[in-house]
Amino acid sequence: MLNQIGLRIGSWTRNKIVDPLFHILQRGAEPKQLAFSAALGITLGVFPICGVTVFLCGIAIALLGSFCHAPTVMLANFIATPIELSLMIPFLRLGESITGGSHFPLTSDALKKVFTGEASKEVLFSIFRAMLGWLFAVPFILAGLYVVFLPCFTILVRKFSTHPPSPKTLLQPLTEDLMESGSSVHNV
Repeated sequence: MLNQIGLRIGSWTRNKIVDPLFHILQRGAEPKQLAFSAALGITLGVFPICGVTVFLCGIAIALLGSFCHAPTVMLANFIATPIELSLMIPFLRLGESITGGSHFPLTSDALKKVFTGEASKEVLFSIFRAMLGWLFAVPFILAGLYVVFLPCFTILVRKFSTHPPSPKTLLQPLTEDLMESGSSVHNV
């Protein structure tokens, strides 16, 4: 029984995460763009209100255009879902410390009121404080993830890309060579 569950989880992970990532890498996107897009997708994916992250990613993709890689943003958002659930309370506590608000008691009754639509003003303030905590953490999350992802994507793109590097990447060594030879000509 446990073996079958493990096989199903492995198959699901391969189909939903590994295969899409492999297809993204094969298309030859720039590592910087992939690193930024993955960092952006996870950063938006941990927004402390469930169900909103897909719309946030869609807006970011529309606003950033070619600066981000849409499939990578959406895949990272998908991967961030369990992380989102685990960070709701830390974002709430961070927002409470920023605003100096009272410590919101997390009880099953409060959660029940949120789901039934009977949320009190206190619950709405706690949601606001969680969003404020997330907003405060965004630059740190985005920058930290970018720094971690850039070397990872650089290695992965080199290893799995089936397309040649973009013209920008091909011209970079050429321009560096020209600059070096130009500086030696002026020194003569």
